[in-house]
Amino acid sequence: MSDFAYPLHEECGVFGIYDKAGTEDVSVAVYSALYALQHRGQESCGMAVNEDGVITGHRDLGLVNEVFTPQVMASLHKPEAHMATGHVRYATAGSRVRANAQPMIVRHGRGTMALCHNGNLTNAVQLRNALENDGAIFHGSSDTEVICYLLTRNRLKHQSIEQAVAATMDQLDGAYSLVIMSATKLIAVRDPRGYRPLCIGTLPGGGYVFASESCALDAVGATYLRDIEPGEIVVADPDGLRSNREHCGKQPRQMCVFEYIYFARPDSVIEGCSVHEARMQAGRFLAQEHPVEADVVIGVPDSGLDAALGYAEASGIPYGIGFIKNKYIGRTFIQGNQKQRENSVRIKLNVIASTVRDKRVVLIDDSIVRGTTSARIIKLLRDAGAKEVHFRVSAPPFKYPCYFGTDIPDQKMLVATGRSVDQINEIIGADTLGYLSTEHVVQLAKGAGCGFCTACFTGEYAVKPEVVLSTDIHDRPLRQRPKGEKKLGE
Repeated sequence: MSDFAYPLHEECGVFGIYDKAGTEDVSVAVYSALYALQHRGQESCGMAVNEDGVITGHRDLGLVNEVFTPQVMASLHKPEAHMATGHVRYATAGSRVRANAQPMIVRHGRGTMALCHNGNLTNAVQLRNALENDGAIFHGSSDTEVICYLLTRNRLKHQSIEQAVAATMDQLDGAYSLVIMSATKLIAVRDPRGYRPLCIGTLPGGGYVFASESCALDAVGATYLRDIEPGEIVVADPDGLRSNREHCGKQPRQMCVFEYIYFARPDSVIEGCSVHEARMQAGRFLAQEHPVEADVVIGVPDSGLDAALGYAEASGIPYGIGFIKNKYIGRTFIQGNQKQRENSVRIKLNVIASTVRDKRVVLIDDSIVRGTTSARIIKLLRDAGAKEVHFRVSAPPFKYPCYFGTDIPDQKMLVATGRSVDQINEIIGADTLGYLSTEHVVQLAKGAGCGFCTACFTGEYAVKPEVVLSTDIHDRPLRQRPKGEKKLGE
């Protein structure tokens, strides 16, 4: 759950379908998949449908069921359509504008394409400045528009869109999982480090789907085939499925470890590893690292529940359901004044008093961001009669910002920055506090076969950032510039 006042967010979820047999209603498939990926972004969503090379779409601010009304879905239903893409987005503060919603549909000299992007480019500022100096006009403030410009320019220089994609990858730094739809092809791309997940599924009647998580494959009746390799370009077209691996193996693989801890749905499989099992393993490690005598283990819904199960299993302490989550509190819940902010946790979560009354409680959550919500949850338990509250966190302390797609607030807002564990515990008011170690956090996904990015815990970035003093068109501070990044055209 992290802090309700400042929850962690991951940038986006992407999806694409290529129905070779023509037996699927691709717009309905995208709708179902986006519902399955809604947890990856709640600010905006969109869909693009390809009927005989003509790409049309709809995108807007709002949740999937708000944006895709029956009237909109009727307009997107194309009986002869064999391809479609979809996207859900979380927008950072200051960029909640329709122009940043995706897929972005671009019409250029070689045709039309639709592009969906998950991640953050670390050299977006420099690329954008170079493009603007060369006459480009931007309508929004997202990295995705930068990729669109580069891709269309490269498309004019190369015979195929695959070659244009490969050339564009040479210019990009940072995190990007892309689904690109041209008139005749559906293309999936993953950055050479593999920061964000992207997988392939097969359709029963023939064809392929690409998705950020395997739970979206399940939603459309597709069968999981494999994950796309970091640096790989995968193309689905009338000839089947083919792969370009010229960018593979050039960088160490660094999946964002928070995909397993928090972002992904527990029923997803990423890099061959169950997210649910990875969270259970986090709880087992916590029990090893921070044992305590207690009567019951409970988790904070939703991402703390699996870790709580793992802690209970490893410790032998009974697992209990400690909270009921109000499923009707969405992104629009108003916290206009201090009293409302104080009551926000009570409205979202309610304690099952019989589980915790007169008991020593082990409380498991996925993270502590600012500490305010953790303190309120602990107070809820004490008010319900808990004798002791021992707080365990299934991630190391957040101390540093992320430049690759996780919306972590400024370091000054992070409770762990400059504080010891005892000092943090004094702020949140638990009897004891224990974090998962950085040693164990990279061991959560057994058999995943990839390394992990832990820079938000350690400050050790694969690309060392340096400050860029600039703001975007919505006066939002832009990301920091990494040393040694490429300039446009290099």
